[in-house]
Amino acid sequence: MHIEIIGTESLGVRGMCCLVTSGERHILIDPGVSLGYRRHGLLPHPVQVMEGRRVRKRIQEALEYATDIVFSHYHGDHVPLNNANPYQLSFMELPATVPSARYWGAAPDDLSEKMMHRYQDLHELLGEQLHSGSGRSAGPLTFSPPVVHGDPIDHAGSVMMTRVELDGVVFAHGSDIQLLDERAIDILIDWEPDILFAAGPPLYLDRLHTGQLETARHNAWRLLNHVDTVILDHHLMRSCEGVSWLESLIQETGRTVYCGAAFLHRPKRLLEAEREELYRKYPVAEGWHENYARQVMLERAVQTAH
Repeated sequence: MHIEIIGTESLGVRGMCCLVTSGERHILIDPGVSLGYRRHGLLPHPVQVMEGRRVRKRIQEALEYATDIVFSHYHGDHVPLNNANPYQLSFMELPATVPSARYWGAAPDDLSEKMMHRYQDLHELLGEQLHSGSGRSAGPLTFSPPVVHGDPIDHAGSVMMTRVELDGVVFAHGSDIQLLDERAIDILIDWEPDILFAAGPPLYLDRLHTGQLETARHNAWRLLNHVDTVILDHHLMRSCEGVSWLESLIQETGRTVYCGAAFLHRPKRLLEAEREELYRKYPVAEGWHENYARQVMLERAVQTAH
């Protein structure tokens, strides 16, 4: 089994896109990307925008040969969008070969109005090829029932986790669980993964309180007691505080815990967390984002025409 993390916060973009490969099986999970439209009142810096373009291109490439495509939920950093902004993956950018794959999506339960529209857009694009994965198994794939997106008290909807077993190795993808709900952790432990890629707690949000931080730490310990290789990223790496949180977890447990970049042996690029510093070091010309948006719309129109 080979695992490629294509896009996540420690690699400079928002998302949890990864490709799990063995032989002729290519399982692409959460083929979406975004950049955090505004942080600190600032649009994405051009350095981050260019990284987003690289990730979008890699997702497009993977979509051309993926045998299975999984949508854990319908947020814009996890799925392509019909009405994507210039920093997300648009339907217009999808390769023509995508419909030949098998599609697995989270059940359309407990969705906000915006999420329901996105699900309906995907269903219209893919038709009967979009299967509800929630609570099902299909060959090497097992999907969890809906679990909470973050903390149950936040009422942020649900997500679907994915288990992949190939070559005697088990990989689990814990999309947007944020380590804040015991039930999701119970399912992951029951799955007995060798490698886990999961979303850590959103330390960048001021509303995260002490009880939630304690829950996340406790659940991280639980996972480390049962899983050999743990990768924590996504919400956790939207602030530099996430790096310190991960380092302290490593010191407390004596275990190696990875972010996505470390798992790939690449340097961390916390471009969203460092947005203000990027603007200070590399000022952005007036009108740059408007010009870039026009360029992207033109590129998408040309790609659709072909």
